[in-house]
Parts: sequence; C-alpha cells; structure tokens
Amino acid sequence: MTVVAALQRRAPERVDNATLSEANAERLFDENETLRSAQGDKHRVILSEAKNRVLQNQTLRSAQSDQVLYLGRANSVEERLVQQAQIPFASIQSGQVRGMAPWVVARSLWRMFRSVDQIRKLIRDFKPDVTFVTGGYVSAPVIWASAAEKIPSVIYLPDLEPGWAIRATARWATRVAVSFPEAEKYFAPGQAVTTGYPVRAEFYQSNKIQSRKKIHLDPNARTVAIFGGSTGARHINQAAVANLVELTKIAQVVHLTGRPDEAWVNEQVAKLTGDLRARVRVFGYLEEDLPHALASADVVIARAGAATLGEFPALGLPAILVPGPYAGLHQERNADFLVECGAALKVADAVLSRELIPMVTKLFDAPEQLQKMSDAMRTLAVPHAAENIVDLLESLVKK
Repeated sequence: MTVVAALQRRAPERVDNATLSEANAERLFDENETLRSAQGDKHRVILSEAKNRVLQNQTLRSAQSDQVLYLGRANSVEERLVQQAQIPFASIQSGQVRGMAPWVVARSLWRMFRSVDQIRKLIRDFKPDVTFVTGGYVSAPVIWASAAEKIPSVIYLPDLEPGWAIRATARWATRVAVSFPEAEKYFAPGQAVTTGYPVRAEFYQSNKIQSRKKIHLDPNARTVAIFGGSTGARHINQAAVANLVELTKIAQVVHLTGRPDEAWVNEQVAKLTGDLRARVRVFGYLEEDLPHALASADVVIARAGAATLGEFPALGLPAILVPGPYAGLHQERNADFLVECGAALKVADAVLSRELIPMVTKLFDAPEQLQKMSDAMRTLAVPHAAENIVDLLESLVKK
C-alpha cells in the first residue's frame, strides 16, 4: 500500500537504531480512506469515521495498535472492520439530522451533545496528539470534544461540498484536508489544505486485461461496470436489469449490486440465454477485488458518491454518473465537477432506464471521446494523496 511504502521510505530518515519511538508520529490515511497507525510510543491519534461507503471498502491496520483509538458507531460496519484489524474501538452515540423529521433531529442532536462528555473522557484517558475525522454525523462530537480538550484536529472532506456535519464543525477544527482546490472556498482562509483523494494502491496498479481475466471475462471484449456503491443502488440495479438483454449485446457487464439486491439480480441474469448470460458477472459486495472489478470496465455507470472522486480518477475510468436524489444533493456537485472536467456524463436518476442504452451505445461508437474522458479522469488523480495527509497530520504534532 502507498502509505506503508511512504512510511518505509521515511523511516531511514527519522529512525535511529530501528526504533520508531524516537520518530515523529505517522498519521496515516490510506488510499481507500484507510486509516493506519505506524507510530511509536510517544504519539497517539484518535480516528473517527462515519461514511458507510468509505468504511465498507477499507482495512484498518496498526503497527502498534495501542497508539490508535478508533471512535465510531456500535454494531456498525466500521466496528467490524476495526475489530478485524485488531485496533481498539470505542462506540459513541450519534444520529442523522438532515432530511429527518423534527423529533428525529431533536433526538439525534441530544445524542451528539450528550456524547461530547463521553469523548472528552476518552481523550483525557487516551491522551492523543491529534484527532482525525472524515465527516459524517458521528464526527461532530469528536471535533467538539477535541476542541474542548485543546487537541489539534483534521477533518477530511472527500466531496466537492461539505455536508451538514462538516459545515457545523469546521470552525472548531485546526485544519481541513480537501481533495480538490475547488473545495477550499467553503472554509476560513488558510484553514483548508488540498491533499488529493487517497485510494488503495491497487486502483493505480490494476490492469484492464488482467482484471478481466481475474473475474473470468473475455479480456478483449467491451465491458461496462454497474456500480451503486458498496450497499448498491436499487434504482440503478432496476434500470440495468430492465435493459440487460440490450446491454449484454453491446458489452460484457460487471454488476456490483450491493448485497440486498444480489439474489434477485442473479435471478434475472439466469433468465438470459446462455451466450448472453455468460457475459454478466454479478457481485453483491467486494473488498479486495473491487479495484479489479472496476478496472475491467471501459465505462462505469455509477452514483456520484465521494469515492467516485478518488477511485475513478486512479483508474482513468470514464463514467456515466447518476447522482442519488438525497438530502443535500452533494452527489450532484460531485457529478457536475467531473462533467465539467470532461471525465464523465451525467443522467438524472428518473430517466436512467430510458437513457442507459443510448448513452452507452453513443460512447462505444465514439472511441475518441471515450479515450478523452479516460485521460481527463486520470488527470484528477493524486497518487501521493495519502502521503500529503500524513504530512498534514504530522505538522500538527507538538515536537
């Protein structure tokens, strides 16, 4: 992984006699929003994460796990991943606010404010040098508590626009790391630092032909990926299934459905004739092989979540983006940015079923445009984004 490699490259410069305890703390945020710790006894970090899409595609590791405390929601995906990685985990209370009924908002705000005292106690016991959060409702009380305890903190904003939680907490953060300079305008002058969007090294290393072979597809055939995020997107899945016969006549299909829709999509694929059925691969959920599944495609039909801004550029993967009709409409801004850069096309969720085949056909009939989109997407990649975040976090540690 890129962050581990960065640590190994830096170690000779900072460590004498093979002991990390004399080095500056490494605050590691890996390429798939993966937070790692490889620092010694002197420095500690509290990590907080709230975005499901991020958490379901990350592996958290620690060279010395007692130097990291991860705060998140109980019985959540992040708790499972953190436990698998043997990192200490503490659950904190939170709740969704935007787009919720007034009584739900009131209850969520009460939970967040009530958790501040809990987090302050955790901070006093753990004595971190820095706090790192990536937005979402669970991060708000972590930032408030860090400010109250005078612990420097960094918020990472993966999207082009901050959501409610980041807008509400940024004033208490020491720094805000953003993926692109266009996002700096939402914060106080000098507070935001453009680091790029970190993703796993495999996204940069995946080869299209080898990836197709890995998932048992024709290495030389046109390929379309359908991707609604790690939990899937029901409407995208429905549109893909409604057009499955025509789509499989145009290209091979790698369909990442999300686990809730995997069974019924497979049932529909089974109804195809043998030749067409062989051109479809359905996956409910992927972790390690996600880079290969996406790298196999010539174009992806996807939501415009935050990871779109990191994973697709790393692969140089042209996209047809279908922003989710969610509160805040952050996916609209993400999609518009990629369209403005010439890396993607955009289609409304309501008309996807009707427009899917014409848009894919038009792209495959214009290979020059597809190549230009790929090139434009790749120019947005920042391979050293993880190292940039390491630098930012290190800069806040008291020497």
